Amino acid sequence: MAAAGETLTVTNPDSQSPRPVSGNRQALISLSDKKDLAVLGNGLQNLGYKIVSTGGTASALKKCWTFDGRVKTLHPNVHGGILARRDQTHHMEALSKHGIGTFDVVGVNLYPFYDKILNGIENIDIGGPAMIRAAAKVVYLNGNVSILLSYNFINHNRIIVMNQIFSLNLLFRNSLNHKDVLVVVDSEDYPALLEFLKGDKDDQQFRRKLAWKAFQHVASYDSAVSEWLWKQTSEEKFPQSSTVPMLLKSPLRYGENPHQKAAFYVDKSLSEVNAGGIATAIRHHGKLHVMIFLKHTGDPVSAFGGIVAFNIEVDEALAKEIREFRSLTNGETRMFYEIVVAPKYTKKGPEILRGK
Repeated sequence: MAAAGETLTVTNPDSQSPRPVSGNRQALISLSDKKDLAVLGNGLQNLGYKIVSTGGTASALKKCWTFDGRVKTLHPNVHGGILARRDQTHHMEALSKHGIGTFDVVGVNLYPFYDKILNGIENIDIGGPAMIRAAAKVVYLNGNVSILLSYNFINHNRIIVMNQIFSLNLLFRNSLNHKDVLVVVDSEDYPALLEFLKGDKDDQQFRRKLAWKAFQHVASYDSAVSEWLWKQTSEEKFPQSSTVPMLLKSPLRYGENPHQKAAFYVDKSLSEVNAGGIATAIRHHGKLHVMIFLKHTGDPVSAFGGIVAFNIEVDEALAKEIREFRSLTNGETRMFYEIVVAPKYTKKGPEILRGK
């Protein structure tokens, strides 16, 4: 979304009469991915929230036929409604003086950068990350040291362990910022968010989960933009530093050793292009048909327990060759491979490979 645009302001006619500025319940929604937008919008409206929305999201909300309101220009004071600390009297007095309401919920997600990459810098989102970061600004105290995380965390309070972000095991306590703003960036979280808002308990673990997701979302987007700009502006092949966003593909049974936990992650940029991108790249890498064996520690003799990969389709005949291949060491058949990789399989191929 752009830094400035249109907003749709919606008041639920069935909700309670407007309260003072400090008590108004507002939700700011600006979504690239409008999946389940009606679920979120209707849910918030039924809970008595006034919806403030931007551009295309506002248009989509109108089409739901559940909102009625007016369209106006997005004002920078929206950020004031996110950033103001409600435990600070002078903050709330300033909001009241300028007629600014506070936001309890901020729903924002960003379009996948690789989907817009052909248009380059004109499609670098400024407004979306700005709103997420505004809702994510937190001041914590660690002992007597004040630490300002102006772009690296969220509006939840009390205790949080951040060992995965900074590779440190730091404990931050005593939030100086308000605890009343929730940021949601994933449509899968809409039902849980609405249930949370209905309840009376302030679940800090839920806030931490949304905090983590919000910054993963922004960090992933920024890394994609950074990578693209590097390729456009530098003649050097490798940048001095690099951040690679990864998506969890599947948990694994164990790591390098049975007592270690492990999971399989894929490059998010590849997954956004298509799930078979790697296999397709291998298949088109050359005209020759290729098969390779890979094994831990690079065993030069035995392929047993290793990985076998092809750049061609694995059909019934090839699957039988894989299963009945005779070991070079003892001549036995029924070779075991941990993984068989190929760009595609016929229907019979996997059945034979899975057979006992």
